[in-house]
Amino acid sequence: MQQYESVIILTPLLSEEAAKEAIAKYRNFITESGAEIVAEDNWGLKKLAYPIQKKTTGFYHLIEFKAPATVIEKLEVEYKRDERVMRFLTIKLDKHAIAFNERKRSGAFNRKPEKKSEEVAS
Repeated sequence: MQQYESVIILTPLLSEEAAKEAIAKYRNFITESGAEIVAEDNWGLKKLAYPIQKKTTGFYHLIEFKAPATVIEKLEVEYKRDERVMRFLTIKLDKHAIAFNERKRSGAFNRKPEKKSEEVAS
């Protein structure tokens, strides 16, 4: 099984509950297909870099999962059939991306460097 990361942009016309329902649909699809979800991150309503379907915002959601390669094609067909999905991107992670994501989740990048206190000798 390979590790993948999928980012979905949902239409901003949805309510928060409808967006959560759409994400739950894909979460269930992934797990029922024999994949294991490693991590999820809901970025919420964000401004788009450029308009998509005359909309300037969208609900972003990231799902990181381990799955056989056959699941990806079926998942992307589901994305294409759903009118709520404006854009999606699914990528296969290499060992460096997996290590980076694990460090990011553990909080390695959010720590402030410790200041060394220098004693002043008189």
